[in-house]
Amino acid sequence: MSEGQLSLLETIVGTFDAPIFAERHQQSDVVDEAFLEAFGDFLKLHHTLSTSYLDKTRFEAAIERILRGLGRSAVRPRSRTHRGHDIDVDGVRWSVKTHGDRTIKPNAIFISKFMELGGGKWGRTNLADIRGLLDQFLRHLEGYDRIFQLRYFLTLDADESAGWHKYELVEIPKILLLESTSGVLQWSKRSKTNPRCAYCTVRDQQGEIKFRLYFDGGGERKIQIKDLQKRHCVVHASWRFASSGLASGDAAWRSRRTRA
Repeated sequence: MSEGQLSLLETIVGTFDAPIFAERHQQSDVVDEAFLEAFGDFLKLHHTLSTSYLDKTRFEAAIERILRGLGRSAVRPRSRTHRGHDIDVDGVRWSVKTHGDRTIKPNAIFISKFMELGGGKWGRTNLADIRGLLDQFLRHLEGYDRIFQLRYFLTLDADESAGWHKYELVEIPKILLLESTSGVLQWSKRSKTNPRCAYCTVRDQQGEIKFRLYFDGGGERKIQIKDLQKRHCVVHASWRFASSGLASGDAAWRSRRTRA
Protein backbone atom coordinates (compact mmCIF):
# COMPACT_ATOMS: atom_id res chain seq x y z
CA MET A 1 0.00 0.00 0.00
CA SER A 2 1.12 3.56 -0.65
CA GLU A 3 1.90 6.05 2.11
CA GLY A 4 -1.30 7.88 1.31
CA GLN A 5 -3.38 4.72 1.52
CA LEU A 6 -1.81 3.73 4.81
CA SER A 7 -2.42 7.21 6.23
CA LEU A 8 -6.08 7.10 5.16
CA LEU A 9 -6.50 3.61 6.62
CA GLU A 10 -4.96 4.74 9.91
CA THR A 11 -7.37 7.68 10.03
CA ILE A 12 -10.36 5.42 9.45
CA VAL A 13 -9.26 2.92 12.10
CA GLY A 14 -8.76 5.79 14.54
CA THR A 15 -12.30 6.94 13.84
CA PHE A 16 -13.77 3.77 15.33
CA ASP A 17 -11.70 4.18 18.48
CA ALA A 18 -13.01 7.71 19.06
CA PRO A 19 -15.63 7.92 21.84
CA ILE A 20 -19.28 8.54 21.05
CA PHE A 21 -22.21 9.19 23.37
CA ALA A 22 -25.27 7.39 22.03
CA GLU A 23 -28.63 6.64 23.56
CA ARG A 24 -31.92 5.22 22.39
CA HIS A 25 -35.52 5.41 23.48
CA GLN A 26 -36.05 2.23 25.46
CA GLN A 27 -39.37 1.54 23.74
CA SER A 28 -38.06 2.27 20.26
CA ASP A 29 -39.05 -0.33 17.66
CA VAL A 30 -36.78 1.38 15.13
CA VAL A 31 -33.41 1.66 16.87
CA ASP A 32 -32.09 -1.31 18.79
CA GLU A 33 -28.64 -1.54 20.37
CA ALA A 34 -27.08 -2.99 17.22
CA PHE A 35 -28.41 -0.20 15.00
CA LEU A 36 -27.46 2.42 17.59
CA GLU A 37 -23.83 1.29 17.48
CA ALA A 38 -23.63 0.72 13.72
CA PHE A 39 -25.17 4.05 12.79
CA GLY A 40 -22.94 5.85 15.29
CA ASP A 41 -19.88 4.32 13.61
CA PHE A 42 -21.23 5.40 10.22
CA LEU A 43 -21.70 8.98 11.43
CA LYS A 44 -18.16 9.17 12.83
CA LEU A 45 -16.74 7.79 9.59
CA HIS A 46 -18.79 10.24 7.56
CA HIS A 47 -17.41 13.23 9.46
CA THR A 48 -13.89 11.86 9.16
CA LEU A 49 -14.23 12.07 5.38
CA SER A 50 -16.62 14.99 4.92
CA THR A 51 -17.16 18.52 6.22
CA SER A 52 -20.92 18.42 5.60
CA TYR A 53 -23.66 16.85 7.68
CA LEU A 54 -25.23 13.59 6.50
CA ASP A 55 -27.73 14.55 3.80
CA LYS A 56 -30.92 12.77 2.74
CA THR A 57 -29.40 10.63 -0.03
CA ARG A 58 -26.55 9.37 2.17
CA PHE A 59 -28.94 8.87 5.08
CA GLU A 60 -31.13 6.61 2.94
CA ALA A 61 -28.08 4.66 1.78
CA ALA A 62 -26.85 4.29 5.37
CA ILE A 63 -30.20 2.95 6.56
CA GLU A 64 -30.34 0.44 3.74
CA ARG A 65 -26.77 -0.80 4.23
CA ILE A 66 -26.92 -1.00 8.03
CA LEU A 67 -30.30 -2.71 8.27
CA ARG A 68 -29.37 -5.24 5.63
CA GLY A 69 -26.15 -5.93 7.50
CA LEU A 70 -28.24 -6.61 10.58
CA GLY A 71 -30.37 -9.14 8.73
CA ARG A 72 -33.41 -6.94 8.14
CA SER A 73 -35.20 -6.11 4.91
CA ALA A 74 -34.50 -2.63 3.54
CA VAL A 75 -35.27 -1.70 -0.07
CA ARG A 76 -35.12 1.70 -1.75
CA PRO A 77 -37.18 2.42 -4.89
CA ARG A 78 -35.10 2.07 -8.03
CA SER A 79 -36.32 5.32 -9.58
CA ARG A 80 -34.85 8.55 -8.20
CA THR A 81 -38.01 10.37 -9.31
CA HIS A 82 -40.27 8.12 -7.23
CA ARG A 83 -42.80 10.37 -5.45
CA GLY A 84 -43.80 7.95 -2.73
CA HIS A 85 -41.85 6.43 0.15
CA ASP A 86 -38.05 6.63 0.35
CA ILE A 87 -37.32 3.16 1.73
CA ASP A 88 -39.28 0.03 2.58
CA VAL A 89 -38.17 -1.43 5.93
CA ASP A 90 -39.56 -4.85 6.79
CA GLY A 91 -42.59 -4.10 4.62
CA VAL A 92 -43.20 -0.67 6.20
CA ARG A 93 -42.97 2.41 3.96
CA TRP A 94 -40.68 5.07 5.40
CA SER A 95 -40.38 8.71 4.41
CA VAL A 96 -37.04 10.15 5.57
CA LYS A 97 -35.99 13.79 5.78
CA THR A 98 -32.90 15.58 7.04
CA HIS A 99 -32.21 19.02 8.47
CA GLY A 100 -28.89 20.46 9.52
CA ASP A 101 -28.46 24.12 8.58
CA ARG A 102 -27.56 26.81 11.11
CA THR A 103 -31.20 27.89 11.57
CA ILE A 104 -32.23 24.58 13.12
CA LYS A 105 -34.14 24.88 16.39
CA PRO A 106 -33.77 22.29 19.17
CA ASN A 107 -37.48 22.03 19.94
CA ALA A 108 -39.19 22.82 16.63
CA ILE A 109 -39.03 20.79 13.42
CA PHE A 110 -38.82 22.32 9.97
CA ILE A 111 -39.07 20.46 6.64
CA SER A 112 -38.17 22.67 3.71
CA LYS A 113 -39.85 20.49 1.07
CA PHE A 114 -42.28 17.87 2.26
CA MET A 115 -43.79 17.52 -1.20
CA GLU A 116 -44.00 19.29 -4.54
CA LEU A 117 -47.28 20.76 -5.74
CA GLY A 118 -47.46 20.27 -9.48
CA GLY A 119 -50.92 20.93 -10.82
CA GLY A 120 -54.09 22.12 -9.18
CA LYS A 121 -55.88 25.45 -9.11
CA TRP A 122 -54.07 28.05 -7.03
CA GLY A 123 -54.71 31.76 -7.18
CA ARG A 124 -54.51 34.71 -4.81
CA THR A 125 -58.01 35.25 -3.42
CA ASN A 126 -60.00 32.02 -3.09
CA LEU A 127 -59.06 29.89 -0.06
CA ALA A 128 -60.95 26.99 -1.63
CA ASP A 129 -57.86 26.63 -3.85
CA ILE A 130 -55.77 25.97 -0.74
CA ARG A 131 -58.28 23.40 0.43
CA GLY A 132 -57.65 21.58 -2.84
CA LEU A 133 -53.89 21.70 -2.23
CA LEU A 134 -54.45 20.39 1.29
CA ASP A 135 -56.31 17.45 -0.22
CA GLN A 136 -53.20 16.78 -2.35
CA PHE A 137 -51.14 16.72 0.85
CA LEU A 138 -53.51 14.24 2.50
CA ARG A 139 -53.41 11.96 -0.52
CA HIS A 140 -49.61 12.18 -0.51
CA LEU A 141 -49.56 10.96 3.10
CA GLU A 142 -51.26 7.76 1.97
CA GLY A 143 -47.94 6.74 0.40
CA TYR A 144 -46.18 6.61 3.79
CA ASP A 145 -46.54 4.53 6.91
CA ARG A 146 -43.90 6.31 9.03
CA ILE A 147 -42.08 9.64 8.73
CA PHE A 148 -38.62 10.36 10.14
CA GLN A 149 -36.21 13.28 10.23
CA LEU A 150 -32.49 13.03 10.98
CA ARG A 151 -31.53 16.31 12.67
CA TYR A 152 -27.98 17.65 12.95
CA PHE A 153 -26.51 20.18 15.36
CA LEU A 154 -22.98 21.49 15.65
CA THR A 155 -22.08 22.83 19.08
CA LEU A 156 -18.98 25.03 19.09
CA ASP A 157 -16.49 25.43 21.91
CA ALA A 158 -15.79 28.90 23.25
CA ASP A 159 -12.92 29.61 20.86
CA GLU A 160 -14.77 28.01 17.91
CA SER A 161 -11.75 25.82 17.14
CA ALA A 162 -13.56 22.58 17.96
CA GLY A 163 -16.91 21.32 19.10
CA TRP A 164 -19.42 18.50 19.02
CA HIS A 165 -21.46 16.86 16.30
CA LYS A 166 -24.91 15.81 17.42
CA TYR A 167 -27.56 13.88 15.52
CA GLU A 168 -31.03 12.85 16.61
CA LEU A 169 -33.53 10.60 14.85
CA VAL A 170 -37.06 11.92 15.31
CA GLU A 171 -40.29 10.30 14.18
CA ILE A 172 -43.13 12.61 13.17
CA PRO A 173 -46.36 10.69 13.81
CA LYS A 174 -48.42 10.42 10.66
CA ILE A 175 -51.57 10.79 12.76
CA LEU A 176 -50.28 14.20 13.84
CA LEU A 177 -50.00 15.47 10.27
CA LEU A 178 -53.47 14.14 9.53
CA GLU A 179 -54.79 16.72 12.02
CA SER A 180 -54.31 19.27 9.23
CA THR A 181 -57.79 18.27 8.05
CA SER A 182 -59.14 20.52 10.83
CA GLY A 183 -56.45 23.21 10.51
CA VAL A 184 -57.20 26.88 9.86
CA LEU A 185 -56.41 28.09 6.34
CA GLN A 186 -55.23 31.64 5.74
CA TRP A 187 -53.27 33.62 3.19
CA SER A 188 -49.77 34.78 4.02
CA LYS A 189 -49.92 38.53 4.63
CA ARG A 190 -46.35 38.98 3.40
CA SER A 191 -46.67 36.98 0.21
CA LYS A 192 -46.04 38.79 -3.08
CA THR A 193 -45.87 35.68 -5.23
CA ASN A 194 -48.38 34.53 -7.79
CA PRO A 195 -49.84 32.14 -6.75
CA ARG A 196 -50.04 33.53 -3.25
CA CYS A 197 -48.47 31.68 -0.32
CA ALA A 198 -50.77 30.36 2.40
CA TYR A 199 -50.81 28.53 5.74
CA CYS A 200 -52.74 25.72 7.38
CA THR A 201 -52.29 26.10 11.14
CA VAL A 202 -53.03 23.31 13.62
CA ARG A 203 -53.33 24.18 17.31
CA ASP A 204 -53.79 22.20 20.52
CA GLN A 205 -56.66 22.62 22.97
CA GLN A 206 -54.79 25.46 24.72
CA GLY A 207 -54.45 27.36 21.45
CA GLU A 208 -50.72 26.70 21.07
CA ILE A 209 -49.41 25.92 17.60
CA LYS A 210 -48.67 22.23 17.03
CA PHE A 211 -47.47 22.75 13.46
CA ARG A 212 -48.12 24.73 10.29
CA LEU A 213 -48.24 23.71 6.66
CA TYR A 214 -46.82 26.41 4.40
CA PHE A 215 -48.00 26.42 0.80
CA ASP A 216 -45.06 28.01 -0.98
CA GLY A 217 -46.14 29.70 -4.19
CA GLY A 218 -42.57 30.47 -5.27
CA GLY A 219 -40.67 28.80 -8.07
CA GLU A 220 -40.97 25.21 -6.77
CA ARG A 221 -44.63 25.28 -5.65
CA LYS A 222 -44.17 23.07 -2.61
CA ILE A 223 -45.46 22.37 0.90
CA GLN A 224 -43.19 23.07 3.84
CA ILE A 225 -43.75 22.04 7.45
CA LYS A 226 -42.99 24.76 9.97
CA ASP A 227 -42.99 25.14 13.75
CA LEU A 228 -43.77 21.47 14.40
CA GLN A 229 -43.25 21.12 18.13
CA LYS A 230 -40.87 18.24 18.88
CA ARG A 231 -42.74 17.35 22.07
CA HIS A 232 -45.45 15.82 19.86
CA CYS A 233 -42.88 13.52 18.22
CA VAL A 234 -40.71 10.57 19.26
CA VAL A 235 -36.93 10.89 19.58
CA HIS A 236 -35.81 7.35 18.83
CA ALA A 237 -32.09 7.93 19.35
CA SER A 238 -29.30 10.50 19.52
CA TRP A 239 -25.55 10.44 18.88
CA ARG A 240 -22.91 12.96 19.99
CA PHE A 241 -19.19 12.92 19.29
CA ALA A 242 -16.29 15.36 19.19
CA SER A 243 -15.21 17.42 16.23
CA SER A 244 -11.42 17.67 16.44
CA GLY A 245 -11.39 20.88 14.41
CA LEU A 246 -13.65 23.00 12.26
CA ALA A 247 -13.19 22.49 8.54
CA SER A 248 -14.18 25.10 5.97
CA GLY A 249 -17.55 23.45 5.45
CA ASP A 250 -18.48 24.26 9.06
CA ALA A 251 -17.64 27.96 8.77
CA ALA A 252 -21.27 28.97 8.31
CA TRP A 253 -21.91 27.95 11.90
CA ARG A 254 -19.56 30.60 13.19
CA SER A 255 -22.12 33.35 12.66
CA ARG A 256 -24.79 31.65 14.78
CA ARG A 257 -24.03 28.95 17.30
CA THR A 258 -26.47 26.16 17.87
CA ARG A 259 -26.48 24.80 21.42
CA ALA A 260 -27.74 21.24 21.75
